[in-house]
Amino acid sequence: MTSTSPVSGAPDARTTRLLQAPILPLLLTLAWPNVLIMCAQASTGLIETWWVARLGTDALAGMALVFPGVMLMQMMSAGALGGGISSAIARALGGGRREDANALARHALLINGGIGVLFSALFLCFGEPLYRLLGGEGAALEAALAYSDVVFAGMLALWLMNGLASVIRGTGNMLFPALVTCFGVVLLIPLSPLLIFGLGPLPGLGIVGGGAAMVLYALTGAAIMFWYLLSGRSVVRLGPGPLRWQHVRSILGVGLLSSVSTLQTNVLIAGATALVAASAGVEAVAGFGTGVRLEYVLVPLAFGIGAPLVVLVGTNLGAGQRQRALHIALTGGLVAFVATECIGLSAAFWPTAWLRLFTADPQALEVGAVYLRMVGPCYGLFGLGLALYFASQGSGRLLWPLIAGFIRLCIALVGGWLLLQLTDRLEAVFAMLALGMVVYGVVMLLAVWHGGAFARSLAARDLRWWWRRGQR
Repeated sequence: MTSTSPVSGAPDARTTRLLQAPILPLLLTLAWPNVLIMCAQASTGLIETWWVARLGTDALAGMALVFPGVMLMQMMSAGALGGGISSAIARALGGGRREDANALARHALLINGGIGVLFSALFLCFGEPLYRLLGGEGAALEAALAYSDVVFAGMLALWLMNGLASVIRGTGNMLFPALVTCFGVVLLIPLSPLLIFGLGPLPGLGIVGGGAAMVLYALTGAAIMFWYLLSGRSVVRLGPGPLRWQHVRSILGVGLLSSVSTLQTNVLIAGATALVAASAGVEAVAGFGTGVRLEYVLVPLAFGIGAPLVVLVGTNLGAGQRQRALHIALTGGLVAFVATECIGLSAAFWPTAWLRLFTADPQALEVGAVYLRMVGPCYGLFGLGLALYFASQGSGRLLWPLIAGFIRLCIALVGGWLLLQLTDRLEAVFAMLALGMVVYGVVMLLAVWHGGAFARSLAARDLRWWWRRGQR
């Protein structure tokens, strides 16, 4: 029997549950630990920002210049390549191919490790011209380089941690990665200020200490999850074996396309940061960077709901249950819409409650408040689109997510630049960012409505059936 042949016997109990349990309770049960893990990971950046803000506006602006790159790594390693890993393992387990799932875990570790080393080298070599391009200069640029060099020197640890977590999530186990990440955040809370400001004979490292704390957090998480897979406690085992192109292709076929979508999001934020810097200066960058950081909280929240969608859709499609996969995607999209819209409306009504956590600079507060009032009400459609993007990862079909992301990118940056030239007002950029979110969510919903994100046989009639009959 070859490694691609199904393993005889019934699926394990965890996989059977993914194939048969009622959809909404199952999704919420899987999502809550994953929402916890992603909120915990997002909080690592917030903890760093809160402490770095005590070093002054230049340090805060410098961190804002580096933040899109750090989030690109986080989103690629956990959401893009991580989604490819989870999707491939879920489809293998759903089809009863346990040995393939074990081989995919081994290949996932090598793929994420190799890509992590590559990006570390790129940012260490070309970080300065990149941050200058984004508008960095003077003390803000110096702070950005000091922080960036430390974080990207240890970026391999983050890639390995998220790759191992994606392997575990691919089996339907969302709880263990959540517990590990929460433990890391608890460790980071005292470690970050200790390294930034020092204590007693231990000297403060300034913004460099913030970067060092983040690297130590990733190293700890990677070590614990590596031990878990080696211990035999997981459905999937990590062990030695041959390398095969079919497994690399199974992961990268979804992961690379997902990375393009992730790159679109971060290029958008980096481009918008450059527009703000060129128009209004470093204080405005600090305000915009603090405001847009809330959007980066939405991404982990949507990922918390989306990662179970990857597993549920992938497992059910692997077992041939196409209609159930569609119902799962739509249910997850609705849950994500409600959660992210509540956050967006809260931010729009009370923007300074968020902004004052990080800065007291009057111009930064003003710019951040304008951004949140204009863009916050559109967060729900952004969350909807992200959830459906993760469901598309589970199906292995990512054409429409790429199209939707490209349309959003063009509206936000090209439209924002044109309106900025015509009006010379930052509100023009923020209006285009909001419009881009709306269009992104609508395009993704229409794609799923007509079945394009899953399979040709899933058409609008399936969706109408779902609304009539309810969830099974």
